[in-house]
Amino acid sequence: MSCADLLIHLLRDTYGVRALFGIPGVHTVELYRGLEGSEVAHITPRHEQGAGFMADGYARASGQPGVCLIITGPGMTNMATAMGQALADSIPMLVISSVNRRDTLGLGQGRLHELPSQQQMISGVARFSHTLLDASTLPEVLARAFAVFNGARPGPVHIEIPIDLFNAPVPVPTSWQAPTLYRAAPDPEGVAEAARLLQAAKQPLVLLGGGCVSTPEAARALVEQLDAPTVTTINAKGLLGRDHPLDLGANAALPAVRGLAASADVILAIGTELGETDYDVVFDDGFHLNGTLIRIDLDPEQLVRNQRTTLGLVGDAGRSLELLLEHFSAPLKRQGAERTAAALNALDLANDPAFRDFVPLYAALADHLPEAILVGDSTAPVYAGNHLVSQPAPRRYFNASTGYGTLGYGLPAALGAQLARPDLPVVALVGDGGVMFTLSELATAVEARLPVVIVLWHNAGYEEIRRYMDANDVARLGVDIQAPNFLTLAEGFGCPGMLVESPDELSRALAQRVPSGPLLIEIDAAAWQRACSLPD
Repeated sequence: MSCADLLIHLLRDTYGVRALFGIPGVHTVELYRGLEGSEVAHITPRHEQGAGFMADGYARASGQPGVCLIITGPGMTNMATAMGQALADSIPMLVISSVNRRDTLGLGQGRLHELPSQQQMISGVARFSHTLLDASTLPEVLARAFAVFNGARPGPVHIEIPIDLFNAPVPVPTSWQAPTLYRAAPDPEGVAEAARLLQAAKQPLVLLGGGCVSTPEAARALVEQLDAPTVTTINAKGLLGRDHPLDLGANAALPAVRGLAASADVILAIGTELGETDYDVVFDDGFHLNGTLIRIDLDPEQLVRNQRTTLGLVGDAGRSLELLLEHFSAPLKRQGAERTAAALNALDLANDPAFRDFVPLYAALADHLPEAILVGDSTAPVYAGNHLVSQPAPRRYFNASTGYGTLGYGLPAALGAQLARPDLPVVALVGDGGVMFTLSELATAVEARLPVVIVLWHNAGYEEIRRYMDANDVARLGVDIQAPNFLTLAEGFGCPGMLVESPDELSRALAQRVPSGPLLIEIDAAAWQRACSLPD
């Protein structure tokens, strides 16, 4: 068979890929010959960045790698931002691209889509980037990619195939079976020492990151055995279930939780970077861990970043949770629920001026779509939701406000999540500024009949940056931007839309939802805030 045929067969039959995101181009046409009748769905975004964000959302919602087919040159430069977001959050994404003929690489002859070195450019936002020089090595290179996804710290992997290799003949593999890989387990002696330290703790604290989402039962059981207040980061939201009495949520940057962190005598941090956008969103370097810090991570370098580690264990977060749990046969008593409740009561998030206008928004979503996956851009409702929202399970709340912090993520990532989980409703939370980066993906939603609810917070510009300018006595330039008529645009795409100005109107809009295609709900932010300020 040809190299192009082999690629599609390996993706489908060996690695179980069921969806591909990409825009056909003259350099990838031969790959599409192998797709016909392959039972692998092809989703055509309107921009390669959208393809990457869709693959990202697909991966986060399903736990399986999102896969993209991308053309040479501009296709890959468009993809780079999406790969950067996936790299920052350790999201498995496979990007297959074309590249110019092998005999022309690096010669600068002005060929179509030519870059000096596409592989070198992309390697900075990938776990690895590989140029296929021999078609017969394709199975090995793909195996390397999935070994990263299944056995190491995941992230985007890029494989570029020269266009002269697409039709190169390759032997048919004797087997289509992928190797069985087990993730690394931490050293048993280290696990025992970590358990001893936790047994002796008087005021323990647990920090759970996105690396733990594959084993929610073990995470919940361990924190209950430890009776420890627990921070669940934005990417770990839902890990303990909705409104668990030990869950502090993603509130590590707020004073009451910082107080718990500073006074904790033993801290267990699993699958978390301890990074700025989870623990210091006020950007004052005020999150301090003074006690014994036990860290567990699949990436050994991560064990020595951001905070001073006392005991570091290299291993898969989920397996580590299970092994630690074996050392605790009976629940300990450390007043964990009482300490958690006291901290949350002190925060009083529902009445915080920064968050309270968004309490009715999330209440309406919880009433009408209680099982929904909430996918966000960098926008005011998402900043509030990071603190307010509690979800029933992991993989049901994620956004681009952490880590890389790109704009334009919310809408296409929500489409990817809907493709991955057609059994659940999906809500995209976007702002009038950020959505303009990828608004064209409304066409994809309509074309694919994806019933995503798009909640668009319209506050007439880049409000977050406006506030930063005002706080730093900088004139407002470039932030009060002209917005289109979003309802007219939605209608032009074939997407129904409605404008709401109050929580009651939002509830009515959600109640009228028909789950046969996308729905755009535009919220007039100024009117909404006035409605929320009126007495009951």
